[in-house]
Amino acid sequence: MLNDVLKRLMDVVGAGIGLVALSPVLAAVAVAIKVTMGGPIFFRQNRPGRDGTPFVLIKFRTMRPPAIGEEPIGNDEGRITPVGKFLRDLSLDELPTLINVLRGEMSLVGPRPLLMRYLERYSDEQLRRHDVRPGITGWAQINGRNDLEWNEKLSLDVWYVDHQSLWLDVKILVLTVAKVVLREGISQQGHVTMPEFMGSEDEEAQAA
Repeated sequence: MLNDVLKRLMDVVGAGIGLVALSPVLAAVAVAIKVTMGGPIFFRQNRPGRDGTPFVLIKFRTMRPPAIGEEPIGNDEGRITPVGKFLRDLSLDELPTLINVLRGEMSLVGPRPLLMRYLERYSDEQLRRHDVRPGITGWAQINGRNDLEWNEKLSLDVWYVDHQSLWLDVKILVLTVAKVVLREGISQQGHVTMPEFMGSEDEEAQAA
């Protein structure tokens, strides 16, 4: 489809210009991480892409490694560093994902790539969020981001899949800048981002 071709063109041009224009920021962030946390500078993790196909997501590292005997999952708030918090507040940790966009693993706009283990927890309807490439930002990000409950957030992802267009992508990109400047919806209380998604049925039971 023409829309797919134009979307991919916008991704390549946007990511390429972004990486060049922001290269001084990328270098400064890399130095700050190296000085305050040591190596590695980048955080790499398998995430589900289009059709659930795994790819390696690249972000700047924002947390220290787990200490000996420390639980690595569910202790994000205790492991994030001051520099890491600053990077997350301004979404600077996301800048290396522009490389994923250039590779064709992600898009500038689309449902956020979540964790591989979530795939088996989605309902059939929620799984449709993987009918498109994941994005650096998306419809859910400008409509509440991490302040949303999981079911609401995933519903917004599916809404995007059904209504995607270049004009919608441009709108989302513009509004994302405003959200980053205002630092809205960065995290839920008591979490670095959001609590883990355990499945729709579990969330509905907790709300009952």
